[in-house]
Amino acid sequence: MSAMPETRTNPQQVPIWISAVVILGAFLMIAGALIAILRPAMLANPHDEINNAVRVYAGYLFSRNLALGASLLIALLLRARTSLNMLLMLAAFTNFADAIVDCAEARWPVVPGVVVLAIAFAVASASLAGGPFWRVKSWRGEN
Repeated sequence: MSAMPETRTNPQQVPIWISAVVILGAFLMIAGALIAILRPAMLANPHDEINNAVRVYAGYLFSRNLALGASLLIALLLRARTSLNMLLMLAAFTNFADAIVDCAEARWPVVPGVVVLAIAFAVASASLAGGPFWRVKSWRGEN
């Protein structure tokens, strides 16, 4: 028996708390995308030089965050549970990787927020999938 039966009663139904995680997370990712493209200096230390190389990587961050944030919202709107699960899993992995980079580069003020978002995405994914990412069923969409 599942620990979270409400996620399986109606295959089209996405629990409200998961919807909230998706909407908040997508908003934060899209906001980060806009900051990266409009104000890349906000992503760096105050005394760092913003040159063309920084702008190139800020463009990649813009593309990645915008695509992932928009895809999360589209999957939620379409009630595409399997796609939403995979996107949540991807968003969790991406945010965990970002947290590791933030730690390696000593950006301590942002680490807790990134980790909390990663955990929220991972828990939402596990709830939709009926189990955590390390179980094969989660990847196959088998409930």
